[in-house]
Amino acid sequence: MTLSPGLKPVSTPDGRQLEVLVEGAPDGRTLLFHSGTPSGSTSFPSFAAATEARGLRLISYSRPGYGDSTPHPGRTVADVAADVVTVLDALGADRFVTVGWSGGGPHALACAALLPERCDAAAVLAGIAPFDAEGLNWLLGMGEENLQEFGAALAGQETLTALLEGLRSQFVSITGEEVAEALGGLAPPVDREALNGEFAEAVAASFRQAMLRGVDGWRDDDLAFARPWGFELTDISVPVAIWQGGMDKMVPFAHGQWLAQQVPGARTHLYDDEGHVSLVTQTDRIFDDLLEIAG
Repeated sequence: MTLSPGLKPVSTPDGRQLEVLVEGAPDGRTLLFHSGTPSGSTSFPSFAAATEARGLRLISYSRPGYGDSTPHPGRTVADVAADVVTVLDALGADRFVTVGWSGGGPHALACAALLPERCDAAAVLAGIAPFDAEGLNWLLGMGEENLQEFGAALAGQETLTALLEGLRSQFVSITGEEVAEALGGLAPPVDREALNGEFAEAVAASFRQAMLRGVDGWRDDDLAFARPWGFELTDISVPVAIWQGGMDKMVPFAHGQWLAQQVPGARTHLYDDEGHVSLVTQTDRIFDDLLEIAG
C-alpha cells in the first residue's frame, strides 16, 4: 500500500502496518505525540516549530484503522504500548517523552504506566478519564454530539459504526474554514477563536487523513475508551502533567480534575478559561513543562 507523502511505513510483529511521521532534529530527544479522536498522522506547524526550537525529534503515527494504518479490531488502550515499542525500535529511539491530546490522552497515560523503562514523562492535554472512573459522572458536561457518539459506543459496535459512517462525509474532505462549524456544539467560542489559520488547516488535514479508508480507527478508539483500559493509573511511576480547560465541551473539566487526583504525583494545569482546542495553542509552555518534569 502506498502511504501519503511524508509518512513512513512500520511493520508490526503481527503483520500490521503503521504509518509514521517524523519531524524535527534527527538525533534529538524523542517526543511522541498521540493525536485525538478522530485523527490521522499529520504535521501541526506549532508542534513542529516547538520541537525544532528545542532540538527534539517529533514522532507521531496513525493509530490502527486511521489513514493507512492497518485496523486492529478489539484493541484496548493498553495495546498502544506494543505499537509504540515497535515504532520506536524501527526508528532507533530508546527513551522518549510523550504528549497525548484528547483521545490521545489515555494512550499517553498507557505509555507512562506500561513503558516506565523507556517513557521519561507524559503530558495529557484535555484527555478523557476511564469510563468506569469511580465518583465521576463521565458524560456530564459533554456537548450533544459527544453524548450521541458515546451513547452509540455503549450500545455496541454495530450502532456506533452506523453513526460514524453517517458522520464521515463531513470530515473526509473538510477544510480548515469548515472545522469549527463541523464540530458544532463541541466548539465553544474560545475554541472557535483558536480554530483559524494554519492550526485549523492542520486539524482539517488530520481529520481527512483519519477518514482516508473508513471509520475503523474512530470506532475502535471509542470502543476502547468505553471498556477497561488494561492498566491502572495508580501504577504510574513516571512524571505526568495534566492540562485541562474549564470551557471544554468535548472532554469536561471534571475529567482533568479526576485524573489529577488519580495519577500519582501529577503536576496539574487546570484553567477555567481554556477550551479543548485553545489549550493546545500553548504548545511552548506544554513542551517546556514536559521537559522540566522529565529531567
